[in-house]
Amino acid sequence: MPKRLHLYISSTIILAFLFCPPTRAGWQEVGQMAPSPAKGNQITFHSPAATAIVTVLAPDLVRIRLGQGTTLGPDYSWAVVKTDWPPVYPQISGDKAMYKIRTTEIEVRIQMNPFRVAVYDLAGGLISKDADALGAEWNGSNIRCWKWMPPDEHYFGLGEKAGSLDKRGHSYVMWNTDPAGYDSLTDPMYQTVPFFMGLRQGKAYGIFFDNTYRSFFDMGAESADTYSFGAEGGEMNYYFFYGPDPKTVITRFTELVGRTALPPRWSLGYLQSSDRYYPDSAYYSVAFNFRQRHIPCDGIFFDTAHMDESRDFTWDKAGFPDPSKLLSDLRQKGIHSFAIVDPGIEVEPGYSIYDQGMAGGQFLKRKNGEVYTGEMWPGTAVFPDFTSEKTRAWWATVSGNFAKAGLSGYLTDMNEPTVDAVPVSKEWIPKPLDADVVHYDHGLNSPDAKNHNVYGMLMSEATRDGLLQAQPNERPFVITRATYAGGQRYAAQWTGDNLATWEDLHASMRLIQSMGMSGFVFVGSDSGGFIHVPSTELYTRWLEAGVFNPFFWTHSGARVHPVDPWSFGPQQEDVNRRTIELRYRLLPYLYTAFYQSTQTGLPIVRSLVLEYPDDPRVFDETPANELDEFLFGEDLLVAPVVRSEETNRKVYLPRGTWFEFGRDHAYTGPLTLTVDTPLDAIPIFVRGGAIIPMQQVVEYSGQAPINPLTFEIYPEGSSARE
Repeated sequence: MPKRLHLYISSTIILAFLFCPPTRAGWQEVGQMAPSPAKGNQITFHSPAATAIVTVLAPDLVRIRLGQGTTLGPDYSWAVVKTDWPPVYPQISGDKAMYKIRTTEIEVRIQMNPFRVAVYDLAGGLISKDADALGAEWNGSNIRCWKWMPPDEHYFGLGEKAGSLDKRGHSYVMWNTDPAGYDSLTDPMYQTVPFFMGLRQGKAYGIFFDNTYRSFFDMGAESADTYSFGAEGGEMNYYFFYGPDPKTVITRFTELVGRTALPPRWSLGYLQSSDRYYPDSAYYSVAFNFRQRHIPCDGIFFDTAHMDESRDFTWDKAGFPDPSKLLSDLRQKGIHSFAIVDPGIEVEPGYSIYDQGMAGGQFLKRKNGEVYTGEMWPGTAVFPDFTSEKTRAWWATVSGNFAKAGLSGYLTDMNEPTVDAVPVSKEWIPKPLDADVVHYDHGLNSPDAKNHNVYGMLMSEATRDGLLQAQPNERPFVITRATYAGGQRYAAQWTGDNLATWEDLHASMRLIQSMGMSGFVFVGSDSGGFIHVPSTELYTRWLEAGVFNPFFWTHSGARVHPVDPWSFGPQQEDVNRRTIELRYRLLPYLYTAFYQSTQTGLPIVRSLVLEYPDDPRVFDETPANELDEFLFGEDLLVAPVVRSEETNRKVYLPRGTWFEFGRDHAYTGPLTLTVDTPLDAIPIFVRGGAIIPMQQVVEYSGQAPINPLTFEIYPEGSSARE
């Protein structure tokens, strides 16, 4: 966001050194274990040095907990919301060498010496297993598990990762970090989602490693025949999901950790944001331009410029003398307002939020009991302890009261959390809280190392609760930069401070697909890029891709050159208007897809591997393949242009019948074709058998009832649509 200088290449290099995964030197394996008598759907294994509990939650879902010592620690999770499962009655049998746990869908085989876990289908086919030479091991407080990696297995998910969709051959770190100005090689990033899906020969399984410490996933970078995952503390606590359909894996995973609620309809329209909007007259001007130019828009974002000296829950009185009137006037034009909120509360006696928080003991402390302070936008700041239910309730009250001025939502930012930027060659590197900070964490007063990755999610939860208090009859809208697995319950996500480059446009598409395969469906990127000013062509192409982001906005940090849909001349304004109008025509289709996702957890933007897991072509990510395409909902295949001066591009149509969107011509896949892509064209194809609900163009989602609601019908196996 504003007021920062960015270190691009250097920060990526430094982060690589800071977050290197551990090597195997000094690791000690679990060794031999012995069983205790099974109790219902659960069996415990033990040794003098370790304890393991295997629990069958559903016929296709097994939980494995493994930790050092004769007992395991408190059993709770910030991510898991479903703990009451229907009864399941597995067959459990075994001897000193091997135990078998058999359900109606899988068989888990547990080797006693050395301790190893393997999962088979009921026909005896191996799905997944611990590596033969390795398994679960410890090195001090570090824990890690090595798994067998077949040569034809591919890996997807892991949340917000900017590189290849297929994670095979790469390694990753989970540690919420502000990598402003990231590229496709940057890791770690803002969000931690330690869930991935393995896919082999058209069959899928999933693993969710529910450990909030800094964690590591090596998907074959270290070894050609093993992958591994682990963390710097806590238990080896993971859930194993069996599909075999990859969509079934995602549906079951999101059943465990929760799904995105149906968002307010206005939030599915086009939204506008710029760091340069100040004072209130700038917002009136932007709103006037959207309506005068007949460009659809449903919301405008208030960045930190609206604050009094960058203080949360305040207005700059000089620039915004009557915020309630401003927000009301915008709402009358059909424009909703949402504002930024950061976790850093300025240390300033007399500032009511600081005074309230100090009086209520709401801020993080060091081990010695002192309130922790760090530098943030307002200066020296304190930080709420969002692991405390009391603090979350206080924050909800504060954010709810502030929203009563007329705000429709919030953006929670800097909530990795990022504090104390360190100057390096006149640039800045973000850093986390100090190591001696402790969090309430269910009364455990546990270290920041354990709670860092959930801070952003819990801040989003408290902010959402505030909106529900202030506006109980409206669906809340929160969008966040940092979160943890399950955070989709509380907020949408955007992909952070990207660059105005073609590489970042390309990376944004893969980010959104990876996040979708990790349970996060309400996601978008900053169209045009946040840092620097895009070229005319880049901005136009990014808007065309953004139509098919579940969350669609222009979000620019450029303070000199405006980045609005009309900023690049009349000709491009016309193109951009038609692009945004397409989003509004598709709102019934998009809204339906969101409702379906509330029931299934399946993403809005879908990698082709979800629908065609047995098609080897959709796994080919080589540049020559040009597989820069995805499904938008179930039935629209979109292939945006992501390269400069590309006037035609290849599109791969998987098996089945495919129509050009809005036209009668049909193709039969699998087929690769080349389509013309002038600057005003978006290659879109419709699956045969689809019915696409659409509406008339409006200038904001609530301007008028849908009239007419039309249905475009694309028959299966036909060369003509209706």
